[in-house]
Amino acid sequence: MIDWSWVGDHLGALAFRSLQHVELTAIAVGVGFAISFVLAVVTFRWRWLYPFASGAAGILYTIPSLAVFFALVSVTGITVLTAEIPLVMYTIVILLRNIVAGFDGVPADVVEAADGMGYRRIERFQRVELPLSIPLMVAGLRIATVSTIGLVTITATLGDSLGGLGFFILEGYHRGFATEILTGGIPSIALAIVADVLFVMLQHRLTPWSSASARRLTPADLVPHKPGYVG
Repeated sequence: MIDWSWVGDHLGALAFRSLQHVELTAIAVGVGFAISFVLAVVTFRWRWLYPFASGAAGILYTIPSLAVFFALVSVTGITVLTAEIPLVMYTIVILLRNIVAGFDGVPADVVEAADGMGYRRIERFQRVELPLSIPLMVAGLRIATVSTIGLVTITATLGDSLGGLGFFILEGYHRGFATEILTGGIPSIALAIVADVLFVMLQHRLTPWSSASARRLTPADLVPHKPGYVG
């Protein structure tokens, strides 16, 4: 049974820990996406680098999170940086592979159509390849965000000042108090569901062409016309 009176007395703490959870997740995913995007663009341009970047990201992903957290404590102390470094590490392998897959997924005939319309390499990338890779980018962000929301709970092992909703889970476990565990666990699950739904909505918003099923799109439909170009 849930002790609702305890929950009512800790609504302020619950709100604070929820915001902290969202903040830690947003920082990790944002920084991870920035790093992954740069790596993806570089490895997409020089493909021989991709196996090295992907392999390094995969190795980082296999390192246990608790081991990384406690190894960093002696260097960066019990700080947000200590929590964020492992969280960012784990997002990179997911995001890098999805972004590169998004670039690779642009149909060759669409690229040829863009070249035929006079697009330069950088212009083609910005106006054709990048927009068409958005679905897989958003898919990567969805997975990275949901997994990071779960990982943030582990940062509670670093101390009371970190961990977001994981603080309640850890405290409840130590005290054998089920209500406190559920107070941390249920909102964490809710955050993951909300984040997933928001990314689905974002994907539909950014890629309106993906829902256009009334007719078959041609490469020319997917390539925006250059100013002054008459197709």
